[in-house]
Formats: sequence, structure tokens, C-alpha cells
Amino acid sequence: MTRSGGIEKAYAIAKERYAQYRVDTAGALEQLARIAISIHCWQGDDVVGFESGAGLEGAGIQPTGNYPGRATTPEQLRADFAKALSLIPGTNRINLHAIYAETGGKKVERDELEPGHFADWIAWAQDLGIGIDFNPTFFAHPKAESGFTLASYDSSIRRLWVGHGIACRRIADHIGRELGSPCVNNVWIPDGYKDTPADRKTPRMTLMRSLDEIFAEKLDRKNIRDSVESKLFGIGSESYVVGSHEFYLGYAIKNGILLCVDTGHFHPTEQISDKVSALFAFVDELLFHISRGVRWDSDHVVVLSDEVREIALEIVRGGFLDRTHMGLDYFDASINRVAAWVIGTRSMLKALLFALLEPREMLRDFEIGGDFTSRLAFLEELKTLPFGPVWDYYCLQQDVPVGTDWLGEVKEYEKRVLASR
Repeated sequence: MTRSGGIEKAYAIAKERYAQYRVDTAGALEQLARIAISIHCWQGDDVVGFESGAGLEGAGIQPTGNYPGRATTPEQLRADFAKALSLIPGTNRINLHAIYAETGGKKVERDELEPGHFADWIAWAQDLGIGIDFNPTFFAHPKAESGFTLASYDSSIRRLWVGHGIACRRIADHIGRELGSPCVNNVWIPDGYKDTPADRKTPRMTLMRSLDEIFAEKLDRKNIRDSVESKLFGIGSESYVVGSHEFYLGYAIKNGILLCVDTGHFHPTEQISDKVSALFAFVDELLFHISRGVRWDSDHVVVLSDEVREIALEIVRGGFLDRTHMGLDYFDASINRVAAWVIGTRSMLKALLFALLEPREMLRDFEIGGDFTSRLAFLEELKTLPFGPVWDYYCLQQDVPVGTDWLGEVKEYEKRVLASR
């Protein structure tokens, strides 16, 4: 029997097992194929970008490791990303930061960036048939070294960053129009204090005023979705972050924009999965940045952890897939960067498939009927159903490597391409 024949045979057995729980595996795979993960470009170059090549001054961000082969040009980064996409099932997206602009070697200030600086990215995405999401870059800049941008007391600093936010919305609007797919434009700022502040209120009122100015221009939601992202603490902002979860939750609800939930931006003991249905009760759409913190917001490569699986389950159980934008956010410079993309994205897709294979109605019937014994018994039994063969069959369907076969392709790419950089 050929290997593909073995995969199909294992899938047929798994399909029958799931059918006993009234789960349609074919339907689950069709749903999964419609989900696009927004894969972050900054894993490929350690969040350096192409503005100056100087890295992350004033960012509160710290990639670690020095694995050979980092992309140093737009062409290299696009080639690496395309390689990763060829090893990941489904049609996914790329998530760009403003510092990945291509300015032809000219110095262009952040508030002067234009859609034309991303023309090559747009043409490349059109060729691949993928969408692009976007992020203003409120870090790695001399006027971010104080640790404050949109909430700064210095009017000249605040003016630059407001202008940057406005410019980035216009870029995102253009991207969405050109690609025929809404571009999620997500605002995250590093503003905060290392030690206890004397005034928590004023920076937040200043931030609110800055955001109001940035979002004042009415743009078509067919092209752009605005989003704001909170954080609990960061390097240099351990005691106080201006853009806290509560601040941005209120702002998103009041202004009808997306709230970004980054799984690394909360206390290590918080369960993000528990927040999903509560947040969807008040916001129309959510953006998730799936990351993996190890004792803090360390942005490790996403794996199929219990919490990632629970987040996927909550999204699917609540019927929130059509209201959810899913992206990844991590950067590990200690391992092959292409492999990091593949591992993280495939892990997120596995979590979603696991959720789509859950017999939701049966479990809900147990719950409504007060049969909590059966609910617990079946939840435990589902963990050992043959999920793996369904995933393997999906990869076969999507014409990407099954199992760890992709790793051989990455290592060959490393020898042929990355090692020469």
C-alpha cells in the first residue's frame, strides 16, 4: 500500500469513529479550508524591518538567538515566507509592520509613509492569491526612546505618531482595496512606566485623544478593519501600561472597532479562552494574536497547547468564526525561522480542526439536561479520538507534506538558500 493509501485508510477509520459521535469530518475539513491565519512577517527577520536595519531601539521587544539565515532584504523575506506557505495547508495571509516599507533606500519619516512603499508586497500577494494585514510601528525609532508615543506629554512626539497612525490607515485601506480582502490594521503602542506612576489618568486621556485623531477619517470597512491591542506589561513598562486591556476594551466598544487579544499580553495565570464569549457579547469582531508566553510575554513559537486548543474550542463553540480574525505573533531567533512559521501555523490549524471535530450539540444537550457526568466523560473520551489521521488527510487534500515531511524540505532550503546569506 502506498503512503497516501495508508493515510486514506486511516482517515476512513477515523471518519467512522467520529460519525459515531455525529461528527461530519468532511464538513469539518471544508470549514477549516475557509479559515485564513494571518502569519506575521517579523518571525523571518527578528523584527528588524527595512527602515534602517538597526533593530528594536525603544521597542520593549527582545528576540533572542542568532540562528543563521535571517532575511535581510524584502526579496529574501518574501521568498522565505513563500516557502513556509508551501508547507502549510489552506490559503493564509501575511501580517506586515510599517517598518517593512520599501523606500528605495531613501529616508522616509514614519508619518510620510504611503501605499506606494508597499507596492511590491501587494503585487507579490496578488500573485500568491493571499491577503495582507497591517500594523503601524510605534517603536524602533528615536522618538520612541522615551517609552511614550501616542500618550506622550511632548506635543512634537505625539504629533509624529498620530501622523504615522493616519498614514498607516490609508496604507491599509489601499491594501484592502487592491487585494479585495479587508486589511486588519492593528494599533499597539509601548507607552508606559517602569516604576509606579504618579498620574495614570493623563496619559490615558492623551492616548484617547490621539486615537480619536487617528480614526477620525471614515474609511470603508470593505477595505479596512481598525483594531487596538492591549498589554499587561512590557520591558520598561513593568508597572504601568497606558493601553491596558480595560482601556482598549472600552474604546473598542465605544467606537465600534476590533479589539485585539494577544495571548501573551495578560497575566500568566489568566485563561484567555475564558474571555472569548464574554468579549463577543459586546464587540462585533475580535482579532487574536496567538503567541506563547513562558513565564512572561516571551513570544515563543505557538504549539498545540491546552490553552491554544481551548481558545479554538471557544471560538468554534460560540459560532464566532465569521467574527474572528486570527493571527500569529512570535519571534524565535534560536531556530530555523521558516520552520518556526510552519510549526506555529500548523499548530494553530490543528487546534481549530480539533475544535471543529467536537460534537457540540451532543455536549450541549448533556449540559442543558443537567447530565454533567456524561458531559465530563465524553469530553475526556474525545481527547483520544483519532484526530491525527484526520489532520494527515487534510494535509494530503491540500497537497502539503504530511507529518514531519515538511522538515526535510526546510532543511534542504536551509542548505540551498539560507546558508549562503
